[in-house]
Amino acid sequence: MMKYAWENYKRYAWGSNELKPISKVRHSSNLFGNIQGATIVDALDTLYIMEMHDEFKEGTEWFKKNFEFNVNTEISVFEVNIRFVGGLLSAYYLSGEEVFRVKAVELGEKLLPAFNTPTGIPWALLNIKSGLGRNWPWASGGSSILAEFGTLHLEFMHLSRLSGNPVFAEKMQSIRKVLNRLDKPQGLYPNYLNPNSGQWGQHHVSIGGLGDSFYEYLLKAWLMSDKTDEEAKKMYYDAVQAIETHLIRKSNGGLKYIAEWKGGLLEHKMGHLTCFTGGMFALGADSAPNENTGHHMELAAEIARTCHESYDRTATKLGPEAFRFDGGVEAIATRQNEKYYILRPEVIETYMYLWRFTHDPKYREWGWEAVQNVSFLWD
Repeated sequence: MMKYAWENYKRYAWGSNELKPISKVRHSSNLFGNIQGATIVDALDTLYIMEMHDEFKEGTEWFKKNFEFNVNTEISVFEVNIRFVGGLLSAYYLSGEEVFRVKAVELGEKLLPAFNTPTGIPWALLNIKSGLGRNWPWASGGSSILAEFGTLHLEFMHLSRLSGNPVFAEKMQSIRKVLNRLDKPQGLYPNYLNPNSGQWGQHHVSIGGLGDSFYEYLLKAWLMSDKTDEEAKKMYYDAVQAIETHLIRKSNGGLKYIAEWKGGLLEHKMGHLTCFTGGMFALGADSAPNENTGHHMELAAEIARTCHESYDRTATKLGPEAFRFDGGVEAIATRQNEKYYILRPEVIETYMYLWRFTHDPKYREWGWEAVQNVSFLWD
């Protein structure tokens, strides 16, 4: 599958950010501005791990000759960080190629002006030439988004480690300070935070879109620190406790799901993105407080089962963008604008974690089902 995808990207869209697979034309979303090569940079670590060394070499050569970010363009700080900075750091650690380290640090420096706000909470969008930032106009009165500013500190901690410059890690500490001093409704983190006032925007809590990777990065920051980052550990396990108390519910049919919270009211909807939590709960289980290891693993398995049901209950056996637990339905998309699948990895990721931790063969079987159903769409 990787070879198939790489060869077709190379044939139809080499050097561009994306390939449109049906029209077979190159594409670039405005998230990356004029920076090109997102597919190449984002895939380097996968190519290396899969021992596709010829393809890794092709990607490296393209990068050395063509990668450019000194352009007058507005980018998404979050997307450029996870795709480009994260991709370069992974490629460097795996291959030892110095060019990846150098460019990761240089690109990280280009992102620093995004933090020039009264609170240190970064803007979502940044012109990397002028250093001017702003937020998405739709985001709750000019707020920054929890999943975006909360999904920087794995990369930024490594940028400080690899450059010797503490400024990257300091930016992450300033975000945590703001979050820790704020009152959190019922211990939950709303998705919107105003970077000027330092106050929450509308009280919408989602562990899927707009919130998801903030929680993942807390856990992984603690693990990455060799379990010395006690602040990240506390923030993570406190958040999981609040999620379990206020958002996790069980359907009449016995399926556990994570609802969304809007100003105190639950919306009994779970996004495909939220399905990453099965893997996250499993990853954090062995250090759960109060001897809750088994409980966290059980929770992980229940979420995996629910997400598998969201796949199994469709005609294609591929899961929808969101599924609901109301009006007599369970784990089914009921709205037209939720009935689509866009190659999201969260469910497969959860299967992978649970297979690694339990070696229960059903997780590999569920993964293989999904592979076959995606492959069927190619035929």
